[in-house]
Amino acid sequence: MERLQKVIAHAGIASRRKAEQLIQEGKVRVNDKVIKELGVKVSPNDKIEVEGIPVEREEPVYFVLYKPRGVISSVSDDKGRKVVTDFFTLIDERIYPVGRLDYDTSGLIIMTNDGEFANSLAHPKSQVDKVYVAKVKGIPSREAIRSLERGIKLEDGKTAPAKIKFLSMERTKETAIFEVTIHEGRNRQVRRMFEAIGHPVMKLKRERYGFLTLQGLKSGEARELTPHEVKQLRVMATKPGK
Repeated sequence: MERLQKVIAHAGIASRRKAEQLIQEGKVRVNDKVIKELGVKVSPNDKIEVEGIPVEREEPVYFVLYKPRGVISSVSDDKGRKVVTDFFTLIDERIYPVGRLDYDTSGLIIMTNDGEFANSLAHPKSQVDKVYVAKVKGIPSREAIRSLERGIKLEDGKTAPAKIKFLSMERTKETAIFEVTIHEGRNRQVRRMFEAIGHPVMKLKRERYGFLTLQGLKSGEARELTPHEVKQLRVMATKPGK
């Protein structure tokens, strides 16, 4: 037996908080009976509907994918472009990405059908580090890099402090490569950070998510997470802010 709001969240319909709101608003039925009280528990045999739509429950699955460039972080695309779920044709479960990676950004992305797990990792309060390698145009000054490390003002507010590590540069081509560690998940954040200091990103790859890496994976390949890895990620997602 599991709490009703947890089952709804696991099905990927809404976050647990939103599920609680839907229940209180009388938009959830269990065995054709409207449920408005929180704390109700349901069994796998119970029929659950949210706003008239049946909830299909699946066993939770968790994967890490090495997303290639030129792939959309979505389950479908109205322009017919390749999406991350195209790499999981043998998976019966309806999985989706946790957060997003830009079309032109490659690297590590987590895939799951566990809505509560996905919401906890993608929540703004989540403090899980994400590590990128960025190749930028031009060679930023030390002061410009320090401004990123302190936090820089973007159109949607000031970023949290970042860790920036210089890796290499090519003076003849006027390019530099940096390792960037952030825990926020704003849209195109790393690209916008470097644009803000006048050094646009030419190539970007996410190499690490928390403790997860791309080790053993080639572009377009995926592997299933172990139960221990899933447990570790749950703990990391709910740790107090830094």
